[in-house]
Amino acid sequence: MEAVITASKPGYTLKQLILYFLKLGYAGFGGPVALVGYMHRDLVEERKWIAEEEYKDGLALAQLAPGPLAAQLGIYLGYVHFRVLGATLCGLAFVLPSFCMVVAIGIAYKLFGGLPWMQAIFYGVGAAVVGIIAISSFKLTEKSIGKINPASFVKNWMLWIFFLLAAITTIVTQQEQVLLFIIAGLLYMFVKAPPKRFQKPSIANSIFLTGIGFWQFEFNTLGQIAWFFTKAGAFVFGSGLAIVPFLHSGVVTEYGWLNEHEFVDAVAVAMITPGPVVITVGFIGYLVAGFPGASVAALATFLPCYLFTILPAPYFKKYGKHPSIKAFVDGITAAVIGALAGSVIVIAARTIKDIPTALIALATIIILLRIKKVKEPHIILVAALAGLALKLLV
Repeated sequence: MEAVITASKPGYTLKQLILYFLKLGYAGFGGPVALVGYMHRDLVEERKWIAEEEYKDGLALAQLAPGPLAAQLGIYLGYVHFRVLGATLCGLAFVLPSFCMVVAIGIAYKLFGGLPWMQAIFYGVGAAVVGIIAISSFKLTEKSIGKINPASFVKNWMLWIFFLLAAITTIVTQQEQVLLFIIAGLLYMFVKAPPKRFQKPSIANSIFLTGIGFWQFEFNTLGQIAWFFTKAGAFVFGSGLAIVPFLHSGVVTEYGWLNEHEFVDAVAVAMITPGPVVITVGFIGYLVAGFPGASVAALATFLPCYLFTILPAPYFKKYGKHPSIKAFVDGITAAVIGALAGSVIVIAARTIKDIPTALIALATIIILLRIKKVKEPHIILVAALAGLALKLLV
């Protein structure tokens, strides 16, 4: 018999839920962790539209599948009572506001990116972004692998090895190695919780052998954008800035679509706009191939996470907590976070070029570690003003 999600009759309409995600999309700052927290506070605790168990199931599925965490959870919560139509409309409502914002910023960037004041803003912002990525890497490491202490090294030694291998590989090659992630996931699954069919020694042993650039694009480039960002949406585990090393390896190193400063600026745009952090793909796509590039990049990135949410949703209650599946994702996650840590070094080496930028990056790290109430957009704003002031003084 087909497994289905058991959901009580909703005390709200689909229109109400769409309007909620539309508001969250244009006013929800703070990154994926904050966004999923807002959903729990608003939809579970205050409005009681979603049951606690339904929310937990959606969060677990979003963590298991690749793609942006907050967007996947929003899609799942739309699916709970309104199935595919609800998932589709809620996902669009959540993503569209920030997509429009990054396209508008892309237009301004193309128009004014060469002006001294724009360069001064991103001079400070780029350094702050390095600090934000460093803290994100640190928090993801502690959350997904364990505290950085001897006890954690002993308990999760294999995950730490994946972490270090991915970090070193990223630093040396300056690229994210997707194959390494998959291998890490498979190895950890077969060691930690092998499927029953592979538990026999003989089988298990065999496994281990234009102006503003709005319409400026080329169809060949659009094809490359579609393929690259589909991989980004389908193979990158973790949330928010976990996608940064993958984007960096392709956008800067492999295809050369953006230079280092433009890439750091793209990450900064994700920090100062509401909604999912991954929407920076729209900004990148716009710089590469105008509005068509932005649209293709966003669609290619979010379509896999949409499918990874609605297709397994009816069966997740039955199979989602299977030890083999969880072990596979744990192994991949450790490698992904290691790659993020490695990308911090790569990006910092190309962005931190003088004492002021080093101080801005260091101040960002200290503030995010010590003052919990400070949000990333506030830091980006202060860094932008600092960059302007420093350039004016010079």
